[in-house]
Amino acid sequence: MTDFSDGAAAGLDTGSPNVARMYDYWLGGKDNFAADREAAERVVEISEGRVVRGVRLNRAFMREAVRACAAAGVRQFLDLGSGLPTRENVHEAVTSVAPDARTVYVDYDPVVCAHGRALLAGAENAGFAEADLRRPDGVLAHPAVRDMIDFSEPVALLLVSVLHFVDDADDPAALVARYRDALAPGSRLILSHLATDAFPEQMSLTEQVYEGASARLGARPSAQIRGFFDGFELLPPGLAGPREWLDGGVASDGERFAGLVGMGELR
Repeated sequence: MTDFSDGAAAGLDTGSPNVARMYDYWLGGKDNFAADREAAERVVEISEGRVVRGVRLNRAFMREAVRACAAAGVRQFLDLGSGLPTRENVHEAVTSVAPDARTVYVDYDPVVCAHGRALLAGAENAGFAEADLRRPDGVLAHPAVRDMIDFSEPVALLLVSVLHFVDDADDPAALVARYRDALAPGSRLILSHLATDAFPEQMSLTEQVYEGASARLGARPSAQIRGFFDGFELLPPGLAGPREWLDGGVASDGERFAGLVGMGELR
């Protein structure tokens, strides 16, 4: 397991916030440093605490979505921009339903990848690929991906809380389309993304916090997020807040979050 107890000794940049470690902090993890926690707490203050509840609901969405895919017969899962492994990862959620399912995590951060490989040591049905999701051809041809994923069969493609870190200059819609075109019918897209609609002023302040982090944050309007599902049929309850999605389209307490989530199927 990668040792985060001494960041300098491990060759980590501990002086600047890292988006994966901030997310780990909100999830209650231990793989974070003072700069990560300080930036994360600034976002907590800006969001009036919603960010912590939101990321945990987002995690719950991911678990339920992959279980739904497994229950529908999908046996291959490709998690792009997976970030630091934390509690109940994709392969754990999936194999609770389908023990024969295969999962490949993809991230471009070498420390994240080392941590992930250590976590997966001995796992027969899970692997880690060090690759950049902004280079689809490299991801799709990566040996760790090719060893475990058969693209002639349905694949669940996960883009969970990652596309808002992909700049418009990299044309995220075209990136998603490139992955979509490599998938077989019956494949699914599991996606979550921060939206500007509900809290535009707070989102603008949050984006400023990320200016000094390892990746810039760029929330998008819901219409643009919906466009990432082009070519997929959005499954009920459609593109929704994480609580609405988990509750089948109805928010039990009416609390809103900045994130939108959805799952689509390739016909």
